[in-house]
Amino acid sequence: MASEARRPWIRRGASRAMSLLLATPLALLLLIHPAAMLDAEGHYSHGLLMLVMWGIACGFIHGVGFDPHKRLWRASFHPLLGWLLLGLGYLLLWRAQA
Repeated sequence: MASEARRPWIRRGASRAMSLLLATPLALLLLIHPAAMLDAEGHYSHGLLMLVMWGIACGFIHGVGFDPHKRLWRASFHPLLGWLLLGLGYLLLWRAQA
């Protein structure tokens, strides 16, 4: 418990759980029902979906507790970047359903 308090907030259990809880439904949706992400014309935005999948990867990497050692990988899969890209995914889903 004492070591939990000394860690930065981004490495604590609550933020890791949030990453995992944000990434899992979006990943399942893309795997089970990818047509839910179609835009108004019935097309995918491949560039945006690539960013969403990057966010899902960030969410899973952070959510399971993996901390990359190299600076490049740490920056590429930072949880704040993942949360931003996961938010983009939920925004795309919301716009596709409207």
